[in-house]
This record gives sequence, structure tokens and C-alpha cells, in this order.
Amino acid sequence: MAKKPGSTPQTTAHKATASDVAARAGVSKWTVSRAFTDGASISEHARLRVQAAARELGYRPNLLARSLSKKSTRIIGLVADELKNPHIFPLLDEVTRQLQSRGYMALLLNITSEGDYESALTLADQMQVDGLLFLGTVLNERLIRLAQDIHRIPLVVLYRYSESPYIQVLATNGYQAGREIGELFAQQGYRRIGYLAGPISESTQLRRLDGFRDALAEQRREVSLVLQAPHYQRQCGLDAVSDYLAATPPAQRVEAIFCENDILAIGAIDALRATPGAAPIAVVGFDDIELAASPSYQLTTYRQPMQALVADGIHCLTQAFEPGGQRLYAGELVIRRSHLNKQ
Repeated sequence: MAKKPGSTPQTTAHKATASDVAARAGVSKWTVSRAFTDGASISEHARLRVQAAARELGYRPNLLARSLSKKSTRIIGLVADELKNPHIFPLLDEVTRQLQSRGYMALLLNITSEGDYESALTLADQMQVDGLLFLGTVLNERLIRLAQDIHRIPLVVLYRYSESPYIQVLATNGYQAGREIGELFAQQGYRRIGYLAGPISESTQLRRLDGFRDALAEQRREVSLVLQAPHYQRQCGLDAVSDYLAATPPAQRVEAIFCENDILAIGAIDALRATPGAAPIAVVGFDDIELAASPSYQLTTYRQPMQALVADGIHCLTQAFEPGGQRLYAGELVIRRSHLNKQ
């Protein structure tokens, strides 16, 4: 039956296959496969015919099937906890962008609660991920053991140190960062100085407190207060500092406090603002999240080299894994206003 003028052409009822492309191009199915394989032996004439036929049919090669045949899925598992920490979102954006530019896909594994460890890593195993990238994750021995059992795939952790012989570490030099912040406080003449830490980890450290203490000791000062927050959340920072202010007479309070990350520091500033009559306390954070530059906070902080860490982390997972290896990167102290306790 003749089509009416202006009618819409009928579309195919099924998804185009490699066999369809081969028939349209007048080549074998294996020639179609070679046309979409980097470095495969195929004439330029044949490649162009196959590509033209693929465009006409709307064909896309099945990368997953091809990857499985090569025992590589090109899927990287991203292991994250503390997803309420604002620092994780630009990190996820950078990691997924860089993975996709290299032809890899990301599988996000949320292990915020300990009960999620086994189910999340079982999923990664079932998906046959090519490696696991821990995004500042607070690791413990059970998590490392579960991860290491997944077909002995590469394990890389960003932003934290680990003594595990199975994991490659890429992190900002936390010790040097702590030293720089300790020197900054000493330059301001502060004597009573505190530190607000995040969750305790069994097998990973940040080493910021070590450098902080050493720099202060060289100036005949010490860390006289260490507060602990159970999570990297603004409310946890607010609660920790509020409780401290309520329990400590004004004359005995610290003059300055270094917070383990920016969201804890912002919570600390909110606590000071919410406490009637509280004298100013200098606050410094770590990460340089977007909110840190807000006029409401003007947070002095320490910026980590995110792009370099992510790029090298992906390279380690996909090309140059070294179990037990460690690389440290220089960050940058970002001076704003919050390190001054007379603002």
C-alpha cells in the first residue's frame, strides 16, 4: 500500500543488532565487531560502510557483552559513606566525569551504615566491577576484608591513609596541612587551642592532628581540647561545640579551633552564633566546599587537589595498581576571615 504524502516513516519494531548492520553493509558480523573495536584490523573502506549502516539503523554496540567476553566490565565501584557531607557531591561529579571520559561507568555503593557493607559489596561482586575506589571512606578491617575478597580486584582509597597491604593510598598530605594551620594559629597569638575530629576509624587516619600538634609544640603551644563528632554533618559539629560551650566557663574556653572538615567547621560557627554572649572563637576547616566562601562564613580552610587525586586514582585502578603503595599530594591553605577571633 502506498504511503500518503507527508506520512511518518515506520520505525523498526526491534533494536538493531550487529547482524542487521552486517546485512545492510554487506559484510560479515565479525567485520562489524572489528569496526567498533579500537586497534582492530579492518580496512578504512569497510569501517566507513559499517559505520554508515550503523547510523542508518540506529545501532549501538553492546559494550557490556564485549567487556564480559574480555573479562572486564569497565565498571568501577565507588564506595562512599557520610553522603550527607557536602564535600562528597563535587567529588562524585569529578570521579564520574573522569571515568566516563575514559570509557568507564560508575557503580555507587553507599555504606553509610555498617549493615550495608556486605550487601553493597556483594552487589559489586555480582556486577563484576573492575576495581573499587573508596571516596574518603572510613575503613575498618571487616570492610577491607570483604572488599579484598571480590576476585582480588584493585582497591584504591582517596583522601585517607591506610596501612592495609591490599589498598593503594592517594591522599592530601594531612600532616603538612595540620602544620600549616598550627602555624597560622601561632601567628595569631592563640594559646588555648582545640581540634574537632570526625568519626574514629580503625584502619585509616587523616594525620592532620599530628601535624597540627607538632607545629604548635614548636611554638610552645599545645592542643588543649579535642572534641569528637560521630559523623561529618553540620548538626554534629553544632552539637559538639554547643555542648562544649555549655559545659565550659567563658574564661576557660579555647580561642581557636581546627575542624577536621568544613561542614563540621560550619556547624561550629553556627554553635557560636547560637550561644548568647559567646566570645568569638577562631575556626578553620578543611576541604574548601562551596559554602566555605559564602559571606556568611568566610571560612579559612585547606583545599585538596581533587582533580589530580581523582585522575591518579583512576589511573591506579585501571593501569598501575600498587597494593600497599602511598602517594601524598600538596594542598593549599585558603585564607579568608574565620581564623580571626575578632571579626
